[in-house]
Amino acid sequence: MIRPEELLYLDNNATTAIDPAVLESMRPFLEEFFANPSSGYGFAAQVREAIEEARQQVADLLGCEAREIIFTSGGTESNNTAFYSALEAAPDRRHVVTTAVEHSAVLRPAKDLENRGYAVTFLAVDKAGQLNLNKLADAIRPDTTLLSVMWANNETGVIFPIEKVAAIAREKKVPFHTDAVQAAGKIEIKLGDVPLQFLSISGHKLHGPKGVGALYVNRLARFRPLLRGGSHENNRRAGTENTASIIGLGKAAEIARAKMRDEQGRVRKMRDRFEQCLLERISGARINGAGADRLPNTSSIMFDGIESGAALLMLDQRNVCCSAGSACRTGSLKPSHVLSAMGLLGDEARGSLRFSFGRFNTNAEVDRAVKIVPEVITKLRALSPALAN
Repeated sequence: MIRPEELLYLDNNATTAIDPAVLESMRPFLEEFFANPSSGYGFAAQVREAIEEARQQVADLLGCEAREIIFTSGGTESNNTAFYSALEAAPDRRHVVTTAVEHSAVLRPAKDLENRGYAVTFLAVDKAGQLNLNKLADAIRPDTTLLSVMWANNETGVIFPIEKVAAIAREKKVPFHTDAVQAAGKIEIKLGDVPLQFLSISGHKLHGPKGVGALYVNRLARFRPLLRGGSHENNRRAGTENTASIIGLGKAAEIARAKMRDEQGRVRKMRDRFEQCLLERISGARINGAGADRLPNTSSIMFDGIESGAALLMLDQRNVCCSAGSACRTGSLKPSHVLSAMGLLGDEARGSLRFSFGRFNTNAEVDRAVKIVPEVITKLRALSPALAN
């Protein structure tokens, strides 16, 4: 078994370690306050009050009203709920606009709609992973039922200009959803200033527990619940609330909001030093998304002459945790759809690795990483000299 001090965890976009304060906030609701929050006695009322406090904490992180937050099982459910609600609210509209670089929790529902006879436009990105806003505006049609554009890309960290996208959606009078799973807690979000209808987040991306997330639904938006049954979440999401995890998500949101500015600077410095050292020490290394506005923690790097699968195995042997892209496509032999959409050819996309930093990474870990990664890349190239030439 790997001891914690031996592990070099650089895959925070896949999941984050739970913050100890988050764990402590959850513990009473696993051990003492176990009541069903929907029950009618005072013991249950205490649990309901704690859930409402968590709702306010999430709302404070996103800059919205507490009544606009629905707790879900995570980003995937939130994304699917936004799609379902928009389609159910306007069944006569059968066109969706999204991007070619979305997470699978958006791409799969969109492709499923295509199979059901809907028209779906997948917007391209340029070599830096950025959108053309004129083409986005032109793609919206009178029968468009939903525009879905992620706030920040999970593989490259490229941030989309959501405020401008939201303004276009508002002008075109089309509901707008953004997958903010990677953005929430890392960059400031003020939904009071952004005219959108739906936004998705996930607890385990901001040092909270897995299996819990939230969907923001603008108080003026038409909404149709995905899960039907009891009157939970004000009739917007049936099912007994996952109380302890909801409390943990609220605490994680509170901590992220309090530490965001300091963490942005500290984590960005680590990420930038990491990138600079690798570019200096490894020939044929390039940053995917260089030149674009990126999340402060994310680094997607292409290395000439390697296969990411082999690199991941060798890095794992050195106790380094990173990825070739989204954790949801681990094991796939296909190149990343995100990098392919950015114009990287098969070998280039397959030679890319994603490193993502977080709250608990240290400068000493960066020192270890910038020693290990060049050694691994050099060894791989020596084993496959034909690929390196």
